[in-house]
Amino acid sequence: MLVTTNAIVLSKLRYKDNDLIVKCYTQKLGAVSFLLRGVLKSKKGNSKAAYFQLLSQLQIVTTYKNNRGLQSIKETKPHCIYSSLHTHVLKSAIVMFLSEVLASTLQEEEQNENLYHYLENTLLWLDSQAEYSNFHLLFLVKLTKYLGFYPDLTNIDFQYFNLLEGEFKLKPSGKHSIYGEDLTLLKTLLGTTFDALSDIKINAKQRQSFLGKILLYYELHLGSFRPPKSLQILNQVFS
Repeated sequence: MLVTTNAIVLSKLRYKDNDLIVKCYTQKLGAVSFLLRGVLKSKKGNSKAAYFQLLSQLQIVTTYKNNRGLQSIKETKPHCIYSSLHTHVLKSAIVMFLSEVLASTLQEEEQNENLYHYLENTLLWLDSQAEYSNFHLLFLVKLTKYLGFYPDLTNIDFQYFNLLEGEFKLKPSGKHSIYGEDLTLLKTLLGTTFDALSDIKINAKQRQSFLGKILLYYELHLGSFRPPKSLQILNQVFS
């Protein structure tokens, strides 16, 4: 089946001498892995390989076959060309981190238009912004809505949040309750938008503390999720 779809690159891995295995989140097919044969073999191939930078937005034509582990790509072209996402060192650190998170969380070969548009639009927003130090925090909080474990806001005025249950609590319950500055920031992020993100003023210590809690939240609700290897790099560049 020949399918033309937009796609966002989540990961890439060199295979043998001249091939790449690329995982993408596609608009029409969900998460799909592709084998790009010989793409590193020639200058012409290398120019095509350059399309597949992390979180690049592409339009691809694939000869898709059900139950095949690695699909093939017939044609590729950029869908959106970023102005800063791959050239600015701080944004590149965010890209590396978020691509790891997304590669770990987006596993299903299932179409989800709302999730795709969320990824597409937030990445374009990040590309255009000059202030973005808290982008990854809001991105991860809002992503939970599409992954099925968005916090229950029923009792948002309560003073604790249980990460395992995904609910606000009147009293601490279990070892996975958060409170204090982490709780205040969670409530703030739940009530804000990307365009208002610059109004949130926190320091590096607060940012790192909250990021640790939200990654634990992912671990508790996604059995296969592990903290990204690039977390240390991200914390360093925003310290």
